[in-house]
Amino acid sequence: MVPPLAVDIDGTLTRPDDSIDPRVFDALRAWDAPVVIATGKSFPYPIGLCDFVGIPINVVAENGGATYVGSADAVVYDGDPEGAEAVGAAYIAAGYDLGWGSVDPTNRWRETELAVAREQPLDPLVDIAADHGMVVVDTGYAYHVKAPDVDKGRGLETAAATLDVDPGSFVAVGDSENDAELFERVGHSVAVANADETAMAAADGVTEAAFADGFLEALDRFRASA
Repeated sequence: MVPPLAVDIDGTLTRPDDSIDPRVFDALRAWDAPVVIATGKSFPYPIGLCDFVGIPINVVAENGGATYVGSADAVVYDGDPEGAEAVGAAYIAAGYDLGWGSVDPTNRWRETELAVAREQPLDPLVDIAADHGMVVVDTGYAYHVKAPDVDKGRGLETAAATLDVDPGSFVAVGDSENDAELFERVGHSVAVANADETAMAAADGVTEAAFADGFLEALDRFRASA
């Protein structure tokens, strides 16, 4: 029996060019236990991924800000969307830019936090966020402004309760500092070789391979120890 699985998207299911590696589709479909997609992306992205892969829609989105288990047909929201909006407004008023263009597809459907492009100045963003009781997390793909008590680990606990599964029975794979809290909640965690220092330090193990190759390697490890 394989354990339930929680997995990140960017840097974990992707190739170095940020595209999804198609090999992960069959691997996720074949995993014979609940799968939770846990990501910093806004809510529609993991929903669409599950839908197109053909697996049950179990997602932790926006770094724990929005959690949805399809069988329960209810979204659980955490965080401080008003605080995130205020940080964004103050950052722009200070002469900075979120960095995504006028349409801003990165934040257009984001409901509980704010994402800022990593090319934008970080220090003033951190200061402004602190003034509003918010924190900034660098996922390696964007700076995420969120409430300090919201993270992927808390989101997984919400999803696991709905699935009637112990969070400690999960295994997890990820690559970034926003996966550290997730790793702390599960029974066994693996960081892919391209992971940042925070994720590697929090994980129980690190793969030899990077990106999606590392994810597939991690699945083999989990199967071998099941």
